Amino acid sequence: MTTTHEVFNQSMPLADVNLFEGNRPLREGLIAHLPPHALADAQQRLHRLGALTGSAAMQQHARLANVHTPQLRTHDRLGRRIDEVEFHPSYHALMAAAIEHGLHARPWAQGPGGHVERAAGFMLFTELEPSVLCPISMTYAAAPALAANAALLSDWFPKLTSTTYDPRLAPLADKAGVTMGMGMTEKQGGSDVRANTTQARFEGDTPWGRSYRLVGHKWFFSAPMCDAFLVLAQAEGGLSCFFLPRVLPDGSRNALQIQRLKDKLGNKANASSEVEFNGALAWLVGEEGRGVPQILEMGTRTRLDCALGTSGLMRQALSLALHHARQRQAFGRPLVQHALMRNVLSDLALESEAATALSLRLARAFDRQDDSYEAMMRRVLTPVAKFWICKRGSGFAQEAMECLGGNGYVEEGGEGVMARIYREMPVNSIWEGAGNIMALDLLRVLQRAGPDLVDALAEELEPLASVNPTCDAARATVLGRLQSVADEHDGRRLAQDVALAMQAALLRRHAPDFVFEAFVASRLGMAPALTYGGLSPRTDFDRLLQRAAPV
Repeated sequence: MTTTHEVFNQSMPLADVNLFEGNRPLREGLIAHLPPHALADAQQRLHRLGALTGSAAMQQHARLANVHTPQLRTHDRLGRRIDEVEFHPSYHALMAAAIEHGLHARPWAQGPGGHVERAAGFMLFTELEPSVLCPISMTYAAAPALAANAALLSDWFPKLTSTTYDPRLAPLADKAGVTMGMGMTEKQGGSDVRANTTQARFEGDTPWGRSYRLVGHKWFFSAPMCDAFLVLAQAEGGLSCFFLPRVLPDGSRNALQIQRLKDKLGNKANASSEVEFNGALAWLVGEEGRGVPQILEMGTRTRLDCALGTSGLMRQALSLALHHARQRQAFGRPLVQHALMRNVLSDLALESEAATALSLRLARAFDRQDDSYEAMMRRVLTPVAKFWICKRGSGFAQEAMECLGGNGYVEEGGEGVMARIYREMPVNSIWEGAGNIMALDLLRVLQRAGPDLVDALAEELEPLASVNPTCDAARATVLGRLQSVADEHDGRRLAQDVALAMQAALLRRHAPDFVFEAFVASRLGMAPALTYGGLSPRTDFDRLLQRAAPV
């Protein structure tokens, strides 16, 4: 064969870099939100995680886990029902790394500062591979929900917080560590879980409390190879929350039958399934009829993870776009030197930093469980952050992909990561309540909390006061609408405006002036642009791009 051309002007992969050290907004956010006594140890742990998640070896595991997707095995070769999902070894390598670094349980093992540190780690790991973080997120969220059943919590908590990954289907007594999932959605109900038809029949009293037999189905049952699940079913007293293990204490398989795996747009390395309960044994968590409030204890924390996950995906998409634009030549100079490209990349950098800032502020609210002010912030910022950050994700990924041109659209090599990011973005917006559910949740918070919440948000937005007319107007408008909102038609716009005002206030507190000023000029007092790249020519593009650079 003859050589027809020389390969040149192709960007090299962004590999073997430390994702934590290259992320200045994240590092500065930790300084702002972590207790001083916890900062140094957290930085050391996150430095190690950043090196791992940025390594070429782990990137290869992420690629393989998505290429070799989970496979369902309903029966063994003798025809016996086994209901097992097989994963590629790379999936297990990713799970082991996430659990070793405590992303499933650090707050419960560490105490103050644990939620903020875990939030930073969760975002870093999302840059590597988000699919495996579904069972990680649910395990993190399950532990506090189990507090309503002291016997279950006592037996399961030590292994829920173990940093050893044990993928075997085995009884709790034989496991080194366990993971948990949840199952709420049914065919006929979707987000309206009160329409669920799965029935729970009382079986008897046991050392784990009241046991029941469940008959019914779940239309979305994520990570079915977890060791146990929190599920909703109709008991005599109404919709209730139940703890359902895959393997019973005597070693037998519970009557949970996996019907099929979902063929999803993205999130390919994670198995999502449809299941049926054919008399599955489960234990009551909390009181009969209190299932929705009980499982929302878990859902609130997974909503935090939706915001964190999208923030991490934004950062990785931005990093790939910047890395490519600094290497790729077009019309005689690097892409990053062209005015339009600089504008787009700078705008993406603003969006990414603002998402990181709001996500970390929300995580700090989870760290302070006994603080009534922070409890209010948890309640209001959870739907706001999930709504706005996740809504911005898909458009962000499309714009970042466009920076790579056709190379960003292909499913191979380093550029294939961008295609994975694009496919992954919608899941965080849909999972745990789509946009309308978040808007309705915000309105419910406002109706219940009343003036106290408005006062709390006024304090959060105080950095915008007396800065310039745009900031004053944005702050006054948001606070005024919070006091009078009653119509759900305004719910989405209100969630958007609260999010933008909060992001501006956080950037005012914790970011350089040139970041804050560019954000205010492009996002406050106006409808957000449908595309990125419309920043004022007066923007400090050089410093924005330098600040966002991954290496």
